[in-house]
Amino acid sequence: MNSRNWLLLYALSVIWAGAFLFAKVAVQEIPVPTLVFLRVFIAALTLHIVLKVSGKRFSWSFEAMRPFLLMGLLNNAIPFSLLFWGQTQIAAGLASILNATTPIFAFLIAGVVQRQEPVTGNRIAGVGIGVIAVVLLFSGEITGAANSPLAAQIACLGAALSYGLAAAYARRFKGMPPLVAATGQLTGSSLLLFPFAMLTATHWSPFETSALVWGNVVALGIIATALAYLIYFRLLAAAGATNAALVTLLIPANTVVLGYLFLGETLGLLQIAGFAILLAGLVVLDGRVVKRSAVEPSKSLP
Repeated sequence: MNSRNWLLLYALSVIWAGAFLFAKVAVQEIPVPTLVFLRVFIAALTLHIVLKVSGKRFSWSFEAMRPFLLMGLLNNAIPFSLLFWGQTQIAAGLASILNATTPIFAFLIAGVVQRQEPVTGNRIAGVGIGVIAVVLLFSGEITGAANSPLAAQIACLGAALSYGLAAAYARRFKGMPPLVAATGQLTGSSLLLFPFAMLTATHWSPFETSALVWGNVVALGIIATALAYLIYFRLLAAAGATNAALVTLLIPANTVVLGYLFLGETLGLLQIAGFAILLAGLVVLDGRVVKRSAVEPSKSLP
């Protein structure tokens, strides 16, 4: 991780944090299924243009599109819909914190269920700490001590589970040019979401939607999805998947700060404590800090 890659990582975390804010503003005027469709369609269209300019080919055959449809369902259609619906009732910062449980679900699916990754002590400990954090986040709503609807928080947690399933399924795209894979899944999710967007948009008029909301929709599609994918895959190639995954640790903190600055959102004490514990769990699950602390003492020995 050189300075350029760290800069890309932080830029990506700010862009994906911004996605929660763009969505929070847009869901006030646009039905959730329509907004999700607009996000993926604008992003898919942008990436198809990039593909065309770069000279890469895209196959529209059924055999080629079938895995993209499933990937688009798991990585775009389901999680975006759940997150956007959740954000009609809870703060962008809280939604991003719950979404940060994605690495926990990804490990449980790939390591425990599919047994494709080693189940190590630090990963078990990281999952345990993450569970404690989620229980703490939910405790206020269960006891009535907080004002964030429980169903909306569970929806955001469901989005993280869907991302975890997508991470496991994404292994079949190994060897495929990342830009083609990203364009394919966004195209697949656009095709899946189109009929739902049309059904739910019957009482919505694009001409009555404010310019501010349209600006957030365009930013959500072009900046927070298409551009974000391009940065992510570039970071993936330059620094590797493990380093690129560090973005998960940065997104919630940036979302909380941006939500406070631009939307006036604040989190309760339980939510802040839950975020801190979840962050600790993700660090332990990642394992690098644990390994480094175990190795460093030996370096001081003669």
